[in-house]
Amino acid sequence: MQFIVNFLRGSVCFTVCGPFPERFLNLCAQNGVGFWGLVWLDTQTLELKVARRDARKVRALAEKVQCEARAKGRRGMPFFLAGFRHRYALLVGLALSLTAVCVLSQFILTVEVSGNETVPSAVILAELSRQGVRPGAYGPGLDLRRISQESLSRIEGLSWMSVNLHGTRAEVLVRERSLAPELRDETTPAHIVAAADGVLEDVEVLEGQALFQEGQAVLAGEVVISGVVDLKEPKYATVDAGQRLVHARGNVWASTYRTLEACIPLEAHTKVYTGEEETAWSLTLLGHTVNFFGKGSISTAGYDKMTTTHILTLPGGREMPLALVKTEYRAYETQPAAIQTAAAQALLEERLLERLEELIGEDGSVLSTSFSVREGDGLLTVTLKARCREQIGREVTFAGQVGEIIPGTQEG
Repeated sequence: MQFIVNFLRGSVCFTVCGPFPERFLNLCAQNGVGFWGLVWLDTQTLELKVARRDARKVRALAEKVQCEARAKGRRGMPFFLAGFRHRYALLVGLALSLTAVCVLSQFILTVEVSGNETVPSAVILAELSRQGVRPGAYGPGLDLRRISQESLSRIEGLSWMSVNLHGTRAEVLVRERSLAPELRDETTPAHIVAAADGVLEDVEVLEGQALFQEGQAVLAGEVVISGVVDLKEPKYATVDAGQRLVHARGNVWASTYRTLEACIPLEAHTKVYTGEEETAWSLTLLGHTVNFFGKGSISTAGYDKMTTTHILTLPGGREMPLALVKTEYRAYETQPAAIQTAAAQALLEERLLERLEELIGEDGSVLSTSFSVREGDGLLTVTLKARCREQIGREVTFAGQVGEIIPGTQEG
């Protein structure tokens, strides 16, 4: 702390030489001249430091005891500023730099989001920008509590948000909402119907009444497990006990046969570059773009556009809202060309297999596949025929209340 005080008020280092240097020290103490850093160089020479305001007194006191005091060095803020006495441009530049640091430190330069996994950072940043938290915003003028509450109410999937300012950096901390477990609807009657044609391999009934057995064929839309369950009447009863409505549950595994088809034109348009190129440079600062070299905008029709962005990054990886953008435009013309049928066929086969995996789901399996290819009407068509094992049962609700009894008929 004392070092900082000495730097701000300035200090002078003196070398005092004479027959009675100890008497000089006594005079300094008697006249209130503080000194520090005393070093004896020999029996008649010493070195010490005093405050800038006491420099003149040191010379006068040294003369009284027949000693010579010579200034050896000067340090501190007053001497540093004195160097600018006749350099007005440097003095103005220093003043403007200090002012810029004091003023710009009040503005937000970067916004960082942490704590999110499923909610995209872009969604959070877009909402905060709408609320005023963006690069270039004046930090002390923002109501961070209100902004946090308003943004939290507008962004789905978040349960908590806090916006904190650390100098020029806005730190956004969020917590995502825990999703409630999906509840099954057990209050509405439902059937298990077949989602595709197939031959039943396994019918697992958890609730309801099976209408088909293993080995039987079913068509898409047919009820496999009914939500209308026949009630068993007591032995020798003469009255039909009726039926009860339930929410049917179960798994229906079947062997299915899928046929998928995809096509692609036999002729495609390829790009041929003409050699014409244009380059544009722009500067992005705090979200604002300034075009300073090249064309500001070129129609994208007939041009390939390639953009390279160089972002100013501080040591440590912190990105600043200043970027140099290079945009290159390359002119091209399109010409018709025949496609490579082997490559096109391989591409279509891959896409058909991906589509088949989506249809049968993660639990399904592909037992066998075969492809057929044909050309006609300017198209290459690939057909996939596959035999699969999949769970084809799907719940379909119908009117009524679970547990409702449908009366039977009197046998006469």
